[in-house]
Amino acid sequence: MANVEMHSEKISEMYSEVKKHLTKDIIPFWKSLRDDENGGYTGYLGYDLKADRKAVKGCILNSRITWFFANAYTLLKDISLLEEASHGFEFLKNVCWDKKNGGVYWSVNYDGTPAETLKHTYNQAFSIYALSSYYEASRDREALDMAYQLYDIIEGKMRDELGYKEAFDEAFNEIDNDKLSENGVMASKTMNTLLHVFEAYTELYRVDHNEKVADKIRWMMDIIATKVYNPKLHRQEVFFDDKWNPIIDLHSYGHDIETAWLVDRSVDVLGDDAYERKMSPITQDLTDQIYKVAFNGSSLANECEKGVVNDWRIWWVQAETVVGFLNGYEKTGREEYLSAAQNVWAYIREYLIDRRDGYAAGREWYWRVRTDGSPDETQPIVEPWKCPYHNGRMCFEVIRRLSDDK
Repeated sequence: MANVEMHSEKISEMYSEVKKHLTKDIIPFWKSLRDDENGGYTGYLGYDLKADRKAVKGCILNSRITWFFANAYTLLKDISLLEEASHGFEFLKNVCWDKKNGGVYWSVNYDGTPAETLKHTYNQAFSIYALSSYYEASRDREALDMAYQLYDIIEGKMRDELGYKEAFDEAFNEIDNDKLSENGVMASKTMNTLLHVFEAYTELYRVDHNEKVADKIRWMMDIIATKVYNPKLHRQEVFFDDKWNPIIDLHSYGHDIETAWLVDRSVDVLGDDAYERKMSPITQDLTDQIYKVAFNGSSLANECEKGVVNDWRIWWVQAETVVGFLNGYEKTGREEYLSAAQNVWAYIREYLIDRRDGYAAGREWYWRVRTDGSPDETQPIVEPWKCPYHNGRMCFEVIRRLSDDK
């Protein structure tokens, strides 16, 4: 009985801590970056906690912030959160949207004029993600209609018979994939873009149950199972040529644990028993491999390239690890996964949440920390990729998953 009570107490403690962090730290911080003069949210806040109100505003950043506030409202029912989501939606609709060619720009200047006008499949996907969640929160049909416009653009202009292409100019002529290629390669297809189109379509299907979207979700799971997942190495490959041939020896630990829970969630949303049987062994294998090779008992390393481990503790990797191990615990009942999730949260609480004075409101996480827990002073607190998507979503998932077990 004592072990059961201790188990329940730890779950309740984690639930309470994470909910408090969401409501007292993350939400107030992102509210403070709202730009009422030019729209959207400020695009940069340095390590020195000074906001650059004239920084470029990434459209991915603003889509993710819109998604965050929409989901925060759906979970917490605080009307001020819906107002923030509406502010983000208006910016996406009126500023980020290319009214001539369709689709969403990569970035805009602080005043709303276009900055980088390229169209990336990844970027369109996150706009679908935001619009779908905003539709659920607001019931604004215009948001859903815009999501389907982007869906039609992706399916009509940004894929071939094998999968999704990556980068295009503003008129949808294919260009080099500079934005989503890393580690010295130029990829024609990436696991990362596929994953987030998959995630966006899952959200769109969840809120509207359109079977054409469900068919594409199944198609992507087939690609994950046959092209991206490497059963011999118990991992996903990351960068590919246009025929899905891997072009680098790279194991992205954070993406593998993120994929595991996102695929399981999509299967649950679809309610498809056949795909549950097909994908569950893969997601369990990915989770187990990450637990064995990347988790040190408290946190997760970043990645491993050609056998060399990158030991930085990245903000988004730790956030996805908490959710991924919680999901693994729910799916398998393995207590070590629950303990791992709790330990990573303890690590986040100790090292990644920025406890310094100087915030206008709330607080955020460091971009990354060293193995000794010291933060990287060269990395900002907010930039086009650094937003409340990963850590905010971790909070949502912890609250939803542990609320019944407190």
